[in-house]
Order: sequence, then structure tokens, then C-alpha cells
Amino acid sequence: MIMLDDVDRRILRHYQAEPTLAMPELAERAGVTSATCWRRVERMRGEGVIEGVEAVIDWRALGYAVEVSLRVTLDKSQPRAFDEFLAAAREVPEVLEMQTFIGRTDVRLSVIARDLEHYQGLYRDRILTLPHIADLEALMHIAKIKWDEGLPV
Repeated sequence: MIMLDDVDRRILRHYQAEPTLAMPELAERAGVTSATCWRRVERMRGEGVIEGVEAVIDWRALGYAVEVSLRVTLDKSQPRAFDEFLAAAREVPEVLEMQTFIGRTDVRLSVIARDLEHYQGLYRDRILTLPHIADLEALMHIAKIKWDEGLPV
């Protein structure tokens, strides 16, 4: 586990909130010199605390209106069921996220579609043809109540 002090945490709080800040501005908000801020940010990058900066694109703004969570149970009698299923699911562009679990549900896929007609075709032609599915449950998203990737640092 990486040990962070109060200065590291201040820098991370401001960096999370506004990752496009120039280093001098980040340093000022965190209450440290630019040189200290730069060294600390570089150290945290080197230690893997800061993995990168990414653009977050709202898929709704691009015309995708439907989000579905698919809970998948795989036929685990097949020795490569997980690997083959995950490899095939990665090839479906509308699958935004994949998570694996221990329990009744083996995999959860987060899938987007432009509308219900698009989802129906995607479900029939791409999802149901994925290998090793023993059971599949679809959960239609109604509302996103909380979405925050910021960590409590």
C-alpha cells in the first residue's frame, strides 16, 4: 500500500476535481510550490497512484439513449469458458464495461444502444451469440442516481 501524506491528498483532491489545471495553478490550490507539486505528481504517477488523464465522453450526446446491464452466468463445464466469452464480448463495440464476479453471476456487461430497436438487434445478433452463456438476465437502466469516480482522499 502506498502511503500518502496530507500534501499528497490535497494535490490529489484538486487534481481529481480539475485534471486540466496547469501545474502552477494546481500547486497554488494545494498550497505548495510548483516544484514540490511537480515532484509529488511525478512520484504518484511513478507509483501508479495517478494512472493517467482521460476524456469522458457522454454517449447520450452521441445519440445513445439505452443502457442495459447484462448479468451472465457461464457454462463453467467448459475449461476456457471465461476466456473465450470475455474475448468475444470485447469485440462488441457497444459493450462499455465488463466485470467478473464470484457467485451465481459470472460476468456483468454494460451495454449501450441508440434505441430499443437497436438494442433488440444487438441483443439477438451479438449478445446471444457470445460463447458459453448458460443464463442471461437483462436489467434496463432507468436513471443514474450517483456517478462519481472521484475518490475520498
